[in-house]
Amino acid sequence: MMLQKDFLVPEGHSKPIGNYSPGIAVRVPADARWVFVTGQVATDADGGVVAPDDAGKQTEVVFDRIRAVLAAAGGELADVVSLTVYLSDVATDFDRVSAVRNEVLAGLSPTSTLVEVARLAETGCRVEISAIAIVPAGRG
Repeated sequence: MMLQKDFLVPEGHSKPIGNYSPGIAVRVPADARWVFVTGQVATDADGGVVAPDDAGKQTEVVFDRIRAVLAAAGGELADVVSLTVYLSDVATDFDRVSAVRNEVLAGLSPTSTLVEVARLAETGCRVEISAIAIVPAGRG
């Protein structure tokens, strides 16, 4: 069962510059599952930082980690309705992170917020992404 998502672009609103929507209204059946994915960073199974100087590669790893969490709940990236992206250096990393994000989310347009932070909790991590998804009944 697919959830009904209404992508909200109010009249006079600026056009999004990437794969995101200004707003999404989702009709959520009672038996759907909300999945909240904590901020994911590019670390390996031992906690080591992956590609400390490559925000693009880190973004790929982060989305792989988000996919894994969603899969544990029966979900997939298409179920994501909202992302929050934290970068330690927007001026340096935005283009690389955005390119990976837009490739991974091709055809999907969750709401999205980008925030620059002084640093992330894991030294060497340049990007952290959290997600909210709604997984339809029967998949979780």
